[in-house]
Amino acid sequence: MKIAVFDALNFEIKYLEEANQGRHELSFLKPELSEQTASLAQGADAALIFVNDRADAPVLEKLAEAGVRFVALRSAGFNNVDLEKAAALGLKVANVPEYSPHAVAEHTVALMLGLNRKLIRANNRIRDLNFSLDGLIGFDMHGKTAGVVGTGKIGAEVAKLLHGFGCKVLCFDIRENEKLVQAIRPEYVSLEELISRSDIITLHAPLNKHTHHMVDEQAVGRFKKGVMLINTSRGGLIKTEAVIKGLKEGIIGYLGLDVYEEEEGLFFHDHSEQVLQDDLLARLLVFQNVLITSHQAFLTDTALRNIAETTFENLNAWAAGKAAPNEIKPHDS
Repeated sequence: MKIAVFDALNFEIKYLEEANQGRHELSFLKPELSEQTASLAQGADAALIFVNDRADAPVLEKLAEAGVRFVALRSAGFNNVDLEKAAALGLKVANVPEYSPHAVAEHTVALMLGLNRKLIRANNRIRDLNFSLDGLIGFDMHGKTAGVVGTGKIGAEVAKLLHGFGCKVLCFDIRENEKLVQAIRPEYVSLEELISRSDIITLHAPLNKHTHHMVDEQAVGRFKKGVMLINTSRGGLIKTEAVIKGLKEGIIGYLGLDVYEEEEGLFFHDHSEQVLQDDLLARLLVFQNVLITSHQAFLTDTALRNIAETTFENLNAWAAGKAAPNEIKPHDS
């Protein structure tokens, strides 16, 4: 098959080429998939897309017009794909449902520790030969109440890590994770109770119409004063304006983000020679108690290898006239 790889990032190309093993003709494209760039897939059988590539109805129509029959995601989340429209156009869609929950879980805890122990500020001081400890006081995570929103594979791993730190773990999900209950016996509570009781809140829910802006002004108003909020899932779970207000009022004491609701076209690329046009992100960067990474929680050798291998399991199945092992249907959204 001919495969158009949109938003091809330098660090992932070697993994994709190794997993391909020369079976398919790969065309690596720098632009993200959009209505303006979809024509670049002309003549391709499949479009291989990433988390910030847009695959809404107009884009899918253009892909179909270009001859594309398959859309493979190099990610677990598929909120950027209009599955109903894909099905109507006869396009098959597949994702990578699991690549390394440990990678994202460990990065989540890294954000917590970096914020808590003020590692960025401490390191910057040392580089200036300032060895003062003023303003660097953290807190013991042991004994704190940590709320995990979403206990799928990643959320469950985070819960286990927090349990290992000696935290009291609260969980919220539409269904309990029986294996997690057996492993650490967390307390499953309502979202409202989790929000009001937790010293640390970490988000691991998918982005859909039910979870969009689940952290809004109302939720922030129920937070414990000084709460730590972490999001390594999808940016749209948080209403940025509400969180900025919470930071200004001292309700949110620490904010760690690996994702941002307006990251499309911004994250994964070097904009260091440009003026930042996003006013909300600019405001977040002013706060010393905010730590932001550029959607890199998945970025380990293990995860990249697994993503590439699962992606080509899907593509190879399609090429052989079979259903891909990780095909997504409209009812899955």
